[in-house]
Amino acid sequence: MIYLRALAGVLVVCAAGCGLISSDVENVDLVIGPKMFSVDTSSWNVSTTAADAYLSYDCSSTPTYCASAVTNACTTGCSGACDATSHTCDLGLDISIYQPVNLLMEQPELKTLNSAPVIHVTVDSVSYTIDDNTLSVDTPMLTLYVAPITVMDPNDPSAEQVGTIAPVPAGHFDPNTAMDMTYTADGKANLVAIMGDYKTPFNVIVGGQVVVTNGDAVPTGKLDAGVTITAHAAP
Repeated sequence: MIYLRALAGVLVVCAAGCGLISSDVENVDLVIGPKMFSVDTSSWNVSTTAADAYLSYDCSSTPTYCASAVTNACTTGCSGACDATSHTCDLGLDISIYQPVNLLMEQPELKTLNSAPVIHVTVDSVSYTIDDNTLSVDTPMLTLYVAPITVMDPNDPSAEQVGTIAPVPAGHFDPNTAMDMTYTADGKANLVAIMGDYKTPFNVIVGGQVVVTNGDAVPTGKLDAGVTITAHAAP
């Protein structure tokens, strides 16, 4: 499970007589979550015997074979390609996990802003902890996205990148140490925009891909982590 706990301090200043919230109220704390995610190798339904045969297949003369035959090894969330170096099939295990966020429903304090369609958000930090990890392989770099509520795939054009989480070594976890996510070029702006439209629910998506090559063991285990977003906002 990857827990998303977004903590945002909101400063609301209203012109005299607007009737939304009194001017002496300086801060409203918001907590979203926990939002549950899971990077679980069992979700890919990989057949070890079939995967071994697939990974050792010589695709040098039939490079398209790997993409079409990957379902023999894996039934869910998988892709295949002919390795340009080894000329055997690579198995891509896709990570695509999402959870909805409804700021207005989850944070009743925001209902005091019922005539403000958008709030100005400043993102202070996005950090993560690795709460538990029994994965037998290092993770790939994982990417955090935000997207409209109808979008659940990180590869959808409407999914906007926020930042990346560095590869986590196999078996490593430390729930007491928070590490900073690295923003992508427009990551902070993408997060600001979707949080600022606080009346519209959205999805937070984690995406990546574990690539298994010929000679590799099929990954096992599961990773649990927590992501914290800290921000402040004003109307």
